[in-house]
Amino acid sequence: MRWQQRGLFVLGGVMVGVVAVVFASLANYAQQRFELLLDHGRFLPLLVTPLGFALCVYAANRWFRGSQGSGIPQVIVAHRLTDVAARRRLVSVPLALGKIALTSVGLLCGASTGREGPTVQVGAALMLAMGRLSPRKQPGLIVAGAAAGVAAAFNTPIAGIIFAIEELARTFERRTSGLVVATVVAAGSVSLVLVGNYTYFGTTADTLHGAAAWGAIPLCGIGGGLLGALFSKLLVAVATGSRGLAAHARRTPVLFAAAAGFVVAITGLVSGESTYGTGYSQVSGALGAAAPLPLLFMPLKFIATLCSSMTGIPGGIFSPSLAIGAGLGAEVARLFSGVDVGAVILLGMVGYLTGVVQAPITAFVIVTELTNNRQMLMPLMVTALLAYGTSRVVSPDGVYHALARHLMTGLSPAKTLQASPAEPSARPAVVS
Repeated sequence: MRWQQRGLFVLGGVMVGVVAVVFASLANYAQQRFELLLDHGRFLPLLVTPLGFALCVYAANRWFRGSQGSGIPQVIVAHRLTDVAARRRLVSVPLALGKIALTSVGLLCGASTGREGPTVQVGAALMLAMGRLSPRKQPGLIVAGAAAGVAAAFNTPIAGIIFAIEELARTFERRTSGLVVATVVAAGSVSLVLVGNYTYFGTTADTLHGAAAWGAIPLCGIGGGLLGALFSKLLVAVATGSRGLAAHARRTPVLFAAAAGFVVAITGLVSGESTYGTGYSQVSGALGAAAPLPLLFMPLKFIATLCSSMTGIPGGIFSPSLAIGAGLGAEVARLFSGVDVGAVILLGMVGYLTGVVQAPITAFVIVTELTNNRQMLMPLMVTALLAYGTSRVVSPDGVYHALARHLMTGLSPAKTLQASPAEPSARPAVVS
């Protein structure tokens, strides 16, 4: 029975790895097609982006309810549920297919979203489906699938494991830890075989030289914590509120999505087309010193990502958050002469990501793995701690758990593994 259990996790990890690679290819293709659209006319997004947003929201609410946003809040809730039917309404193979398709459509029309967060929901869904092959209950399947999703999406196996412990389970379970690691290894190995060993943002050796350069740490830590908490508060307010924008989002979700898409298109025009998509190429260029980030990149990317996320279109905030953080770091670097800009950009990425999700260990580990820069490990750790403390002052919880709590408000405590958050109401909320 034990070997059957281990084989189930490994086989599931292989499946997650394959699907993550396919998902990445689709998302990259979608972004490339949008870039070709821009070559035909930089004003075309004023029409294409609002229509694409409206289509995604309509399809998500009509056919793939539960696929909205990044999917990480749904995974957090599903992990706590004991009711199988309720769990499958949040994490299932049909939802995973819809998630992949609609996230790609969103990128095809210029949404400031990412595929990495959605890969978490996809990985959890695939692992949960694999659980039907086992005669025993597998409470660790969802966590293992989510961890494998992070590992395969970013090629960051350590961050995948830490994310599962720190953000999803929020506990270390000795019984399932080995199985989670086995799943991550299987998914990561498949990714290595299919796409090779790569560093997501390339390799950078930039570091902080001299005592003066360390002054960037509190600026990125405190600034990132404040900005990240602000993003989280605004997004959660639209998802859970009943007045203002939240009321419009609930009453007319398709029209609201179209209006938000128009704002995203405007930010794209103002930014010189740099705020569309995941932000991967902009961050990679800035770290490689090939293309410095524009002066207004950070605030415009913040607006584009917020508008994309508050509509509830399927798509994540992981990559865009790293891009916003990179913009913050680039602005802070302007205050210091002779500093390695790439090093301060890394500080900004960790500071902002920590401010949004309030998972400091995940933040500094994932940025370290994404850039293969271990010289910056200590400055990144300090930045993450400052950002975490600052964000907690402004917002009591990270964006994923705040949204998960909203999803769980309508669920009976008897259906959960522990007393806290839950199942969505009949009317889909805006979830990111």
